[in-house]
Amino acid sequence: MKTIELITYNVNGIRAAIKKGLVDWIKQNQFDVICFQETKAQKEQVDLGALEEIGYHPYWLSAEKKGYSGVLTLSKIKPDHVVYGCGLKHYDNEGRSVRLDFGDVTVLNTYFPSGTSGDLRQSFKIKFLDEYFDFIHDLKRERKKLIVCGDYNIAHNEIDIHNPKSNKDTSGFKPEERAWVTKFLESGFVDTFRQFNNEPHIYSWWSQRFNSRAQNKGWRIDYINVSKEMEKQILEAKIMMDVVHSDHCPVYLKLRI
Repeated sequence: MKTIELITYNVNGIRAAIKKGLVDWIKQNQFDVICFQETKAQKEQVDLGALEEIGYHPYWLSAEKKGYSGVLTLSKIKPDHVVYGCGLKHYDNEGRSVRLDFGDVTVLNTYFPSGTSGDLRQSFKIKFLDEYFDFIHDLKRERKKLIVCGDYNIAHNEIDIHNPKSNKDTSGFKPEERAWVTKFLESGFVDTFRQFNNEPHIYSWWSQRFNSRAQNKGWRIDYINVSKEMEKQILEAKIMMDVVHSDHCPVYLKLRI
C-alpha cells in the first residue's frame, strides 16, 4: 500500500523558524509534502540547501511586499504540474496560494487573509472567501481529488476555540466566517482532523500574549481538508501541538494513494 504524509504549517517567518530548529525537525520526520504559510521571505533570502540535499523540491510564491505573507510547498515527490497563485492578482500579489498536481491528486497550499487589523482587511478577507470558494469549485470540475490545506484564519466551531463566548464577534470566529467553513465542507469536503478526533482543547495557534500557549488558550485555524472523493483514503490525521517553531503548530495527514 502506497501512502503519502503531508503537513501544513504556518511558520510565522521561515527564517525565524529555521533558527528554532525547523530544518532538523524536517530531517527527522521526512514528510512527503510540506505546506508552509506566512514565510515572510523571498526565496533568495532563504537557504534550503540542506532540505534540497535530502530530496525536497521547493515551490515558492512570495508576496510583493517584503517580509509579509507568502507560501512555500516542499515536496519529495516531483509534481506533474505547478500553478503559482489562483489567477486573481489582488491575492496572488500577497503570495497566498500554490497548487501542485500529483497524478490525479491536487494539493492547494493556501494562506487565507486575516481580518484582525481592522474593517478594511476584514472586508478583504470576506471577499477572498467568496472568490476562493468559486476558484476551488471551478478547479474541482476538472480535478476531483483535492487537498485544500493551510491557515484558514477561522475557527469553525465552539470546540475549536478556547473561549467561544467572549470571541463571538472577533475576526476569525465571526458567524459569517464560521458559516463559510460549514458551506465549504458541505460542498464536498472533509475536515480530516475531525474524522479522528472530537476532543476539545486541541488547537493549532496561540496568541503570543498573556502566556496563551502555556495555558493552552488557543484556536484551531489550520486545516487539511480533502474532497469527499478521497474520504476513504484518509489513514491518520493529527495536530502536532508539541512542535514549537512558531505561534502555530503543524497539522498532519496520512493518505493512501
